[in-house]
Amino acid sequence: MTLDNVKKTIYAKQNLKRIAFDQKLNPNQTIFNGLTIPQMREIAKDIYQDNPYIFLDNNDFSSYELEQIHAMVICMLKDIDIALKYFKNFIPHIHGWAVNDTLCNHFKLARKNREKVFLFLKNYLDSDQEFEQRVVAVMLLSHYLTDDYIDQVIVILDHLKINAYYSKMAVAWAFATILAKYPDKGLSYMKHHHLDDWTFRKTIQKAIESFRVTDELKETLKLMR
Repeated sequence: MTLDNVKKTIYAKQNLKRIAFDQKLNPNQTIFNGLTIPQMREIAKDIYQDNPYIFLDNNDFSSYELEQIHAMVICMLKDIDIALKYFKNFIPHIHGWAVNDTLCNHFKLARKNREKVFLFLKNYLDSDQEFEQRVVAVMLLSHYLTDDYIDQVIVILDHLKINAYYSKMAVAWAFATILAKYPDKGLSYMKHHHLDDWTFRKTIQKAIESFRVTDELKETLKLMR
């Protein structure tokens, strides 16, 4: 599908009543058409089945939907080297947490190519860009909370130079999940962390709100606030 055809398809599905809802959730975006995630995923599937590269190479990212669909198409690619090339090229065009998390959560190739993707993510460890930081945090959260990687993940998250709201939220979310999945390692980290006060408190809040964290651990965390 050409970019013009994709835009026509999006416009045909436009839902003006939903636009205000999407704007509230994604304040950094500007142009919305009100499509739902299932609608965008269906368009992405059509693009992939036709020729994904025509779209990926020509997308102008002129709307929230075009960003989301771009992320979805990347996640459908089968070749890890090609997928990482498009992943890298797309990161500078990410303007909101929803697009960021679609790309990272659904990049399932990472689970079959963990070492290669892990090395790729290391290129962004010293970044001061909000969504480059969030990409690292959400990718680690989504695909690397495993026995083989958990210790490295904790070190990386602890040393990310988080300096903006969406990157801080991602790191807090990641550590809250670590507290649920690896409570001993998570609690040990929380006692010797290097997080700023806001992210530390947000981590505890998210952990306390989680049904996956034990009541005993929640009580311990409450005492650390």
